[in-house]
Amino acid sequence: MKISWGTGIWALYGLFVSMILTLVGMSLSQKIDLVTDNYYEEELLYQGRIDKVAHSKQLAVPLKWEIVNKGVQVQYPADLKDISGTIHFYCPSDNRKDFKVQIQTNGVNGQFISTQKAAAGRYKIQIDWQANGVAYWNEGIISLYPD
Repeated sequence: MKISWGTGIWALYGLFVSMILTLVGMSLSQKIDLVTDNYYEEELLYQGRIDKVAHSKQLAVPLKWEIVNKGVQVQYPADLKDISGTIHFYCPSDNRKDFKVQIQTNGVNGQFISTQKAAAGRYKIQIDWQANGVAYWNEGIISLYPD
């Protein structure tokens, strides 16, 4: 059985079209998350974050966090009072895993955040906080593996 040139070209063209349609279908089903829904508005406020980071670098004792059993322990500088703000756990791979926690310090300027209900994965921890009328910003990468 011999295949003519015309049949071979049409078969190759049909294979190419089906491959392109498959790739388009796969790309439409991909979940694409932006860092934030209000990207442009937040970009205009970015200088404020730069100032907060500069304030954080000037602290004599920096803010610290560590992963402890079933949670994250955040330790604020002991010399600061009236600490408030939010802690945002941002998951770059899936925004449905993101969660925020209000800062509520205990008697020694520490805070324990339970991560038992959080989904396992890699998170960017973003701490936007104020103390003594000065705004600060700290961020880093953590991996959560709740039980």
